[in-house]
Amino acid sequence: MDLSQLKTHVSAIVSNIEQVILGKTSEIKLVLAALLAGGHVLLEDVPGTGKTVLAKSLAKSFGCDFSRVQFTPDLLPSELTGINFYSPKSGEFTFRKGSLFANIVLADEINRATPRT
Repeated sequence: MDLSQLKTHVSAIVSNIEQVILGKTSEIKLVLAALLAGGHVLLEDVPGTGKTVLAKSLAKSFGCDFSRVQFTPDLLPSELTGINFYSPKSGEFTFRKGSLFANIVLADEINRATPRT
């Protein structure tokens, strides 16, 4: 893919996300740049400004799985990583995926969780 094709694809993704989130073009471009660079993003803003909607829209634009984790003091590590549980019906252990088994994960209020999580 050459540079002009990449610019076309990026513009299409930005336009797609702008249909849902209005007035945040620079933030959308910065989040998209971080994603394309293989990095992580820290979004700090007041409540109700579309951080979750931005992450969901980005995931949908790429056809990715999205997960949101609300970090609370009672959050257990297994809720993030998943757990093997025994099913008496089948007599087998079954793995239930945690929130981290998604392509894009939004970790909300991470400062509220305990250090072990």
